[in-house]
Amino acid sequence: MTIYQQLLQRQAEENPIKVGVIGAGQMGYGMIAQIATIPGMAVTGVSDIRQEFAQKAADAYLASSDIKNKVLVTTDFKEVIHSPNVEVIVDATGVPEVGAKIALETLIAKKQLVLLNVEIDITIGPLMHKLYQAADLVYTGSDGDEPAATTELFEFAKSMGMEVLVAGKGKNNKLNVGANPDTAQAEADKKQMASHMLAAFQDGTKTMAEMNLLSNAIGFVPDKVGMHGLAGDVDSVIKDLDLKENGGVLSKYGVVEYVDGLAPGVFVIVKGQNEGVRHELSYLMKTGDRDHHILYRPYHLASLETPITIAKAVLRNDHAIVPLGAPVSETVAVTKKDIAEGEKLDGIGGFCVRGVLETHVDMKKDGHIPIGLISGNVIARRPIKAGTFITEEDVVLDESTTVYQLRKLQDSTFD
Repeated sequence: MTIYQQLLQRQAEENPIKVGVIGAGQMGYGMIAQIATIPGMAVTGVSDIRQEFAQKAADAYLASSDIKNKVLVTTDFKEVIHSPNVEVIVDATGVPEVGAKIALETLIAKKQLVLLNVEIDITIGPLMHKLYQAADLVYTGSDGDEPAATTELFEFAKSMGMEVLVAGKGKNNKLNVGANPDTAQAEADKKQMASHMLAAFQDGTKTMAEMNLLSNAIGFVPDKVGMHGLAGDVDSVIKDLDLKENGGVLSKYGVVEYVDGLAPGVFVIVKGQNEGVRHELSYLMKTGDRDHHILYRPYHLASLETPITIAKAVLRNDHAIVPLGAPVSETVAVTKKDIAEGEKLDGIGGFCVRGVLETHVDMKKDGHIPIGLISGNVIARRPIKAGTFITEEDVVLDESTTVYQLRKLQDSTFD
């Protein structure tokens, strides 16, 4: 039975999947509106720190839904998590500290968790996945987000026995490493986004985090710190994302990468596993006789696909994307500007730091700090120049935060 058929069955039984959503910003609002017309699924709780945002999302849901069910609207996410009328939680906050608290509280409540919060997943995802597994619960990233969409292509190719050489995404915004909420404000207003969220896209943090999540899920690593970030199209990237000895830029295969020019798509570059498959690929792809081919999905529908993951979690105890085990890569904090001694550092999408992808091995060797730990009251110990990879010699981290404490538990679990 397909997921759609299972949803129709839940609808016929008048037993819809009861969804609680935490975070009613752009992503959360869009997903809540989407669920209104999905059979066998209902939004029964919405939480946001801004009551009016939560209420607006609930009103939009009820306006389109044929079934006018009761929706809990609150500023306290714990009320949604522990509501007896909620069976699965969606974290659409994008904030590491809030995400850590949600993940822990949802585990305590013994409910499934679907993440639209890549930022927390790259910080403590390996630990939380392990804990949820032990409790026979699902902890998963979301379909439609680039990491899961790329993983789907990766597994599609691997299920056919193909060799996958590169996996990645197109970048939606031109890279501007100095972007901050002020510089992003005008565009954010036009797009009805939070300015710090747009800044995190523009300064590259979001792309680094997404490829970090993909790396942890499939075992591929960045070819270099920060990846190459080439410009290209579906034809040029096949040549450019090849080994140096073949005229490309890569020092090895088995890497994650992003490309300016392929947005909003995701891709994998594959090689047929034998001569018969190579010949058939060239014939079927209609691109001439090639050794490498690109499997390209030209879109990802982000939060609009999240209900598919909700259904997988509840109906099949299955996931969209999870870590393989221990962290493979890390998104570490790099200063955007000069930081003064004693200055408090803000986090993702702010004025002080951006994220850069590197391997977990390199992070440990160099003592770099995962950007998700720049949370709470983080203070500079000394002046820090712009462009510096931050270490604990540079800053005092806030050890009282939930994300810090869970990260330390993750470090002791896997390292």
